[in-house]
Amino acid sequence: MASESVTLFLLCTVVMMIVRILMGFSKRKIYKFPPGPTPLPIIGNMHLLDIVRQDLSFMEIAKKYGPVFTFHFGSSKAVVLVGYEANKDALVGASHDFGNRAPIPISDDFQNNHGVIFSNDEIWKVTRRFTLSILRDLGMGKKPIEGRIIEELQFLNAEIQSYNGKPFPKKVLYFAAPNITFRMLFGRRFDYDNPTFQRMISLMDDIVVNTGTPGAKYYNIFPMLKYFFKEPGLVMDRINRLNEILKVLFKEAKEAKYEESFRTYIEAFMQKDEREKERDEKEKIFTEKNLLASAFDLMLGGTETTSTTLQWCILLMMKNPHIQKKAQDEIENVIGLERPPRWDDQKVLPYCLAVAHEVQRCANILQYFPHTTATDVHFKDYFIPKGTTVIPLFTSILNDETQWETPNQFNPNHFLDADGKFLKKDAFFPFSKGRRVCAGESLARMELFLFITGLLQKFTFTPPPGVSIGDLDLTPEVVFTMRTKNYHVCATPRN
Repeated sequence: MASESVTLFLLCTVVMMIVRILMGFSKRKIYKFPPGPTPLPIIGNMHLLDIVRQDLSFMEIAKKYGPVFTFHFGSSKAVVLVGYEANKDALVGASHDFGNRAPIPISDDFQNNHGVIFSNDEIWKVTRRFTLSILRDLGMGKKPIEGRIIEELQFLNAEIQSYNGKPFPKKVLYFAAPNITFRMLFGRRFDYDNPTFQRMISLMDDIVVNTGTPGAKYYNIFPMLKYFFKEPGLVMDRINRLNEILKVLFKEAKEAKYEESFRTYIEAFMQKDEREKERDEKEKIFTEKNLLASAFDLMLGGTETTSTTLQWCILLMMKNPHIQKKAQDEIENVIGLERPPRWDDQKVLPYCLAVAHEVQRCANILQYFPHTTATDVHFKDYFIPKGTTVIPLFTSILNDETQWETPNQFNPNHFLDADGKFLKKDAFFPFSKGRRVCAGESLARMELFLFITGLLQKFTFTPPPGVSIGDLDLTPEVVFTMRTKNYHVCATPRN
């Protein structure tokens, strides 16, 4: 009897284990990824990827596997979205599901889930909401900022005028936009030759370059190789140097701040920090670490992208003198050559507004900015698990043949209707869309329109002597962003 009892007990145990296993299988979610190329061991699909122009590689792969496909970065799966329709459905139609930021080791090393660009969860929600509110209070998209942009335009015009028609480097065009951001952050502008200004610009440049090298991109895919690449150390060194400058500026702001109001983003942030002193250290959001991260994000967004777009604009004006002339004629006929342009002039300068938009489309500053799924997602015919990296390929949207008549040409008519009136285009994605749309979009739009119109009002831009239009190279220099190659330009006054 004892042996029979033991046998019965063991049999019941085995049956229960089988039932539990079967129940586990029945509860397990069956995910379905989009099709994609077959991965190789260890490297995944990396043999198919041009590490510098990943966008072109993805667009080529999409020809075989469709606009939504799976790509293996080593052992990690990512879903790539190619073209306007796929990205619209994900970023706009399912904004929350696709709304988290993917890990980017080269930036996560110093941002550590802080700031407004590279963060997620509660710290992102609170910091972004605060940042948008304060920037609006400081005049983003309104008259106060318009006045500062127009004032900065005069400084930029004077700097260009100082070359007396002789060639000057493209870096001169980089100096105006940072001062708009610095005024909102620190309450002051810097002369272009100010050592602190030049140091901050130089450090930002080093960071942008070193986070976009092939070594940095391989590190992002294979983080375990960190110490085999020089870029992580170089970037952290530049970040530490930049933070030392920022801390000095923060200290100055703290000493000058008002008790019951604020004049800058830094002052507003510090007031929040004061009110959080009673909270547990782990729960605090308005810390110095988050302030440094947020200031960096605003500097990156307000310096690199706008300034680089402006550099693309002048290069494209030299390359397309007939378009430059048409924009200048509109300016001269409508507002003249004396009073500076205003934001409201976009209503009466449709061609100039179209030029500003087409520059952004052709410049294509970012190939993509990776997201992750915030939850398990049913998307089209697929079931994608939470935490999957998603690549919304901006290049493929801004060059989508179904949305643009001549996607590979600089053509302001893309943004004009048959009557010459400005035409909004849904496929215009330079600021992304949905939950992760650029927080400074309204500021960048105003800056670009006023700077571009104001420069074309005062100058005609041509290649230096001995350089023909055919010599001008539109091939981008790929770093963290897509920059122009180095060039020089001559500016002839229009008076």
